Amino acid sequence: MAGLLVAELATNALVHAGGRFRLTLFAAHGVLRCEVADGERRVPRVLDAGTGENGRGMFLVDAPAQRWGCHRDGAGKTMWFELGTCGADGCGRRQP
Repeated sequence: MAGLLVAELATNALVHAGGRFRLTLFAAHGVLRCEVADGERRVPRVLDAGTGENGRGMFLVDAPAQRWGCHRDGAGKTMWFELGTCGADGCGRRQP
């Protein structure tokens, strides 16, 4: 699942930010956090899945991610998501 979500954020960076991006992964306490930083300031939105070929990326990230978000960094932004990595009770469940 993490690979699919990383691919989605990386593709968004390539298509919408013009190419270069930085991928950072952290794993601790049963949580994997992925961050993709790029030079585009526009923040993506979750759109209805619909039937079109485009616009479903953040819908795909939103469904399985424990948490996700975006923050602006200087001239760009960093998109991130978190997934649970263990089978313990509560691990991997969506957090408010």
